[in-house]
Amino acid sequence: MEMASPQQVQISCSIQEMVKNPIHEIPSKFLVNPEPAAAQIANPNFTSSSSPLPVVDMAALVQEHDKMMRSSHLDNLHSICKEWGVFQLVNHGVETSILEEVKYEIEEFYKLPVEDRLRYKVRPGDVEGYGQTVIHSAHQKVDWADRFYIITNPVSRRKPHLFPLLPMPLREGLETYLSALANVSKIMLGLIAEALKIGKTEIQEMFEDGMQSIRVNYYPPCPEPDKVIGLTPHSDADGITILLQVNGVEGFQIKKNGVWMPTSFLPEAFVITLGDVIEILSNGVYRSVEHRAVVNSEKERISIAMFFNPKFQAEVGPAPALLAHQKPIFKTLGMEKYVTYFFSQRLNGKTFLDYMKI
Repeated sequence: MEMASPQQVQISCSIQEMVKNPIHEIPSKFLVNPEPAAAQIANPNFTSSSSPLPVVDMAALVQEHDKMMRSSHLDNLHSICKEWGVFQLVNHGVETSILEEVKYEIEEFYKLPVEDRLRYKVRPGDVEGYGQTVIHSAHQKVDWADRFYIITNPVSRRKPHLFPLLPMPLREGLETYLSALANVSKIMLGLIAEALKIGKTEIQEMFEDGMQSIRVNYYPPCPEPDKVIGLTPHSDADGITILLQVNGVEGFQIKKNGVWMPTSFLPEAFVITLGDVIEILSNGVYRSVEHRAVVNSEKERISIAMFFNPKFQAEVGPAPALLAHQKPIFKTLGMEKYVTYFFSQRLNGKTFLDYMKI
């Protein structure tokens, strides 16, 4: 999730357009200081150095009738949520045709003339639309990425100049994709509640008609990829995020045991990351995962992230069922205030979660 205050400045140029001509020197606003952990990573254009993420089979969890086998599957999910906070989801039920259509239309969008893409550019004081990093200070660095971020649910909160005005094939493809992922998120949130041993209906009601948004990330190639960052390290403030790679180029990294770990995805798998809401809801039992994106020196990378949050009327705090035997370590805050506070901050590791701690 990303949002800006009226004082924030939006960089209007497109990196995609900037790199169409050879770059001899990377502009200073993009240069970042490498983290010590980054030295432990192989070439940023990694291939064989990537590690697979844990795998969760959604169909096995949903369709298994043997109680012992299903309990084993839930124990595995519980362990992954505790130790990783991220996993690949396979057998999720979303048809290949839906995935291929949305991938194709997203790639077509980035082939449009820049003038057409800039029709959707982020307006002053907002974060929705096409653009780059929303900056909060004059010295803040800018991610090496062009993004298109839209709040899609509740439908009443859709900006009339954005989603409704997208090219029809893209809009139709996204609508089908959004609907399919909303169903996946509902099932997965219920399974996470079961693994955590809290009320399944409680968590599903919390997220029913909740805030949903989508961010398309376009990471252009960079001649010196180790000097920039595609996506600043952070944990998502939402419940869960569902990530889909569009063009097969890797670059997603997670922080595990203090070290940045490159990852590789299975074909057609979604990557599910747990957000801060789940860590708060679980009273710290499950962990939101800190992640980032690096860029490639030769190829563009495109991904689609969809964010699932509680409804605005919900209270974000530890699940009451868990507090019978333990003290709360997080505050409880109304979702509207939770969102407002998060959106007023720049991405920075897990600092927002620290704010929510008692």
